[in-house]
Amino acid sequence: MHAYIKKTLATVIERNPGEDVFIQAVRDVLSSLQPVLDQYPDLKEKSILERLCEPERQIIFRVAWEDDKGKVQVNRGYRVQFNSALGPYKGGLRFHPSVNLGIVKFLGFEQIFKNALTGQDIGGGKGGADFNPRGRSNREIMRFCQSFMTELSRHIGDTIDIPAGDIGVSQREIGYLFGQYKRITNRYESGVLTGKHFDWGGLPGRTEATGYGTVYFARAMLKARDESLEGKICTVSGAGNVATYAIQKLQQLGAKVVSCSDSTGTIHEPAGIDVDTLRQVKEIERADLSRYAQMRGGSTYLPDEKPWSIPCDIAFPCATQNEISGDDAKALADNGCQLVCEGANMPSTDEAIKIYRQKNILIGPAKAANAGGVAGSALEMAQNASRYNLSFSQVDQRLQEIMEEIHGNCCHYAAKFSDPDDYIAGANIGGFLPVAQAMIAMGTI
Repeated sequence: MHAYIKKTLATVIERNPGEDVFIQAVRDVLSSLQPVLDQYPDLKEKSILERLCEPERQIIFRVAWEDDKGKVQVNRGYRVQFNSALGPYKGGLRFHPSVNLGIVKFLGFEQIFKNALTGQDIGGGKGGADFNPRGRSNREIMRFCQSFMTELSRHIGDTIDIPAGDIGVSQREIGYLFGQYKRITNRYESGVLTGKHFDWGGLPGRTEATGYGTVYFARAMLKARDESLEGKICTVSGAGNVATYAIQKLQQLGAKVVSCSDSTGTIHEPAGIDVDTLRQVKEIERADLSRYAQMRGGSTYLPDEKPWSIPCDIAFPCATQNEISGDDAKALADNGCQLVCEGANMPSTDEAIKIYRQKNILIGPAKAANAGGVAGSALEMAQNASRYNLSFSQVDQRLQEIMEEIHGNCCHYAAKFSDPDDYIAGANIGGFLPVAQAMIAMGTI
């Protein structure tokens, strides 16, 4: 390991005790950069790595709100504005009990490079709260969102920081957040949040963009090898927007998706997952996947299990970080998996990535493969700024083009600095260089 990388990583570990996923994300990026540092020694002279690994701003705040029983609940809110070298901070809000500062920093750090890969003028940031919308009434969620935005509104704006949705934050939550922002500021600043409903400033296709984009990236990887998705057996984890629309697009392109999952277990349906039933269960009934099995006779519900032991050609982890362990990766290899395309943020552990490489499983890393969501957000920002509404077909066409461009950039930087098949290095370097060059151009800030 390059001495500069080793020193920077040691500093990150010392400054961020207990923030394991953030340190994992930093290590993943820095480990790809040795050939870049060899070619561009001024990166060390300008302390780019140290500056890049330290957020520009970290905001932590109390969120007090009243539940339906009249009891005041207290949660903790976060916004990490990580890097604005390429544009205003851009990244989602996650509402989930697991949210803490380390997770938000990991997500914000990843967002820097993901956003850079899209070629759009957006920096990296992330936020959220340790609030769980599951089981809460609409009025409780509204009151929480209003309290959360009362503080967050001080720190965001359409040229400052533009949040979006993530786990636990859908169009419903974005609506409540935007309503409170409008109430506080007395401005209809539609570009301050993305992921809005298309009836009032949202982008047709934004909900589908992350899942669709992940599939488009996998298609590009296969096309580069004279293959297609037609006839491929795919396993998908998750049952939220990313997973649902990845399943939908895979089936439209001729693949067969035989699994989905949530925190309670996995559905295995050899004939193929039915997207309409999945949406009924998760979006309308807001039930767990055991309900799906009750509605679909040909499916099997596997409680407390992941989908990675189900035979497949391609796996699409679309749930959460570090969901594929080393043992899961071995199970994928033993069951014929040839490609893992990551729809979630950093879903593979370090051990899993080692196994992929040992078993010659091709990896579509999350920075590149799930960048369709933020690409869609950038299109929504452009739509809001121009007040010219795009159609679903226009958005989908542009999304395909962006994902092809990201794939091309990954291949270019992988071939230039590493192995042509090393999409991880290609994504890391392709995301890093534009940010580093912009930071140098702007001086010491």
